[in-house]
Amino acid sequence: MEYVQLDAQERARALGTARKGFRGRVLSVLPVPGADRLAADEMERRLIEMGFIEGAEVEIVHEGPIRRDPIAIRVGSATVALRRRDALAILAG
Repeated sequence: MEYVQLDAQERARALGTARKGFRGRVLSVLPVPGADRLAADEMERRLIEMGFIEGAEVEIVHEGPIRRDPIAIRVGSATVALRRRDALAILAG
């Protein structure tokens, strides 16, 4: 398990729990809770390929109509759609 050091002004949250309008920076990409190790490693690799790297600016720009899923996240100059359960792997603050 990986722990992220935060200063007093920075609050971390899983991007999958954030609401529309949330803005922040990626602090880390961690394994999705409940996923087996191989699936977690693959998801981490895919998220990094999409641009979710440490320090990248992110903003939730849209939520789906049913259970607010999926969400559209602007990362850098790209907009990516993710299921909330996959976005739980992204820690942002």
